[in-house]
Amino acid sequence: MANHSSAKKRIRRNDRRAVINKNRVSRIRTFVKKVEAAIEAGDKAAAQAAFAQAMPELHRGASRGVMHRNTVSRKTSRLAAKIKAL
Repeated sequence: MANHSSAKKRIRRNDRRAVINKNRVSRIRTFVKKVEAAIEAGDKAAAQAAFAQAMPELHRGASRGVMHRNTVSRKTSRLAAKIKAL
């Protein structure tokens, strides 16, 4: 357990940031799932529209530090390839 005030404050701050970061990752996953659902349905136009919305969310996650930039690049590339294959 933390013994000094700065360590206690750091614990409180980490808890607040964890909630915010969890919400960000959840939001990103939701946008990616929308793209995947459109791909599964075979609707190329809807998949492209959902992909256009998911891209900024993914890159925002990378810039905010909740996702690694290589992970974002990999997911982006794979989604684009799936859409192109439709």
